[in-house]
Amino acid sequence: MADADDHIIRIKGLVNRFGDQTVHDGLDLDVRRGEILGVVGGSGTGKSVLMRSIIGLQTPEAGEVEVFGEPTLGRDETETLDIRRRWGVLFQGGALFSTLTVAENVQVPLREFYPDLDLALLDEIASYKVVMTGLPADAGPKYPAELSGGMRKRAGLARALALDPELLFLDEPTAGLDPIGAAAFDQLTQGLQRTLGLTVFLITHDLDTLYAICDRVAVLADKKVIAVGTIPELLATDHPWIQEYFNGPRGRAAVDAQGRAEDGQPHSAEGDARAHPTEVMRRVDGQRTQGSLADNAARGASGGGVSVDAARTTGTK
Repeated sequence: MADADDHIIRIKGLVNRFGDQTVHDGLDLDVRRGEILGVVGGSGTGKSVLMRSIIGLQTPEAGEVEVFGEPTLGRDETETLDIRRRWGVLFQGGALFSTLTVAENVQVPLREFYPDLDLALLDEIASYKVVMTGLPADAGPKYPAELSGGMRKRAGLARALALDPELLFLDEPTAGLDPIGAAAFDQLTQGLQRTLGLTVFLITHDLDTLYAICDRVAVLADKKVIAVGTIPELLATDHPWIQEYFNGPRGRAAVDAQGRAEDGQPHSAEGDARAHPTEVMRRVDGQRTQGSLADNAARGASGGGVSVDAARTTGTK
């Protein structure tokens, strides 16, 4: 049993309603520091709503949310500034600003939280994050429309990592990717999590992802989290949705794929990921040094917002 200090997120009694529709009713969930927690559930169970409630984009009707030991609900945005700068978010599809280049997209959170950073330092940090997420160095000046779907995901991940976060939220990161690209993104996520010491809150439908990289899985159903545990622990439960999800044809295929990966067979997901041309580059040493450079340069600067227009005007050309 993990100590309370090991919980980076704690949710108690969460209630979310939209008109007459109740999405969550008394939802409880703890996320342990340093784990990759997969979040699954059928359509309409409120997986994304749960994430938005944690990061402050959705105001629940009731309940408590703590992140890094601090309550986040009912507080002014300025009061949660120090908390928000410690997490990064990859929304579905990447959610990049179409009028900004990849580098300028990466710079958006830096400009918001560290408005006094020098332009040269912004460019340097953005270039580093782009390469760190497996994109080619020349992706920085490109616009989202010039990228493939997988590259847009990686660009969104680079932006989520811009502030050297401790906590990373990923909403369906492999949706729409081919199996090789999805496996490569899984390996990228796991590699970054291990190297940077991240805690990852991962919403997914991808059974291969759950088997390959998740330490535990939380299952949403009946307006609550009905079970949390490793996949073997979940398989020991008798809830019909869990059994159908993990023991269905796709679940059995994911088990077979994971078995091949563990046996080192050539067509495993891990092997496909290594063969992918945009697989994560291993040169991530100095990540914290780079982050410290930004912190030192911005020390004493007050947090301030940045509009998309401002980013467009003052960003790299």
